[in-house]
Amino acid sequence: MTKTISFNDLRRIKDSLPDGSIRQIADKLNVTPQTVRNYFGGTNYEFGKNCGVHIEPGPNGGIVVLDDTTIYDMAVEIIQCQNKED
Repeated sequence: MTKTISFNDLRRIKDSLPDGSIRQIADKLNVTPQTVRNYFGGTNYEFGKNCGVHIEPGPNGGIVVLDDTTIYDMAVEIIQCQNKED
């Protein structure tokens, strides 16, 4: 399933993740942490892969189309669990 959000919203989610979450997501999906960072707007493809994220320039940092929402869903779940604990 695809999802369309603003680039700023995608970065806000990444910035809201607690320390260690990138590695936790990477370990669960058997990908490199850099691949997860690339999903959230990183561009280091030497150590990570592209994860089906398409960014179009525009307001609010542009529009991001996520071909696969697995990483997004895991990140949102981690943030929700963290907020319940706080």
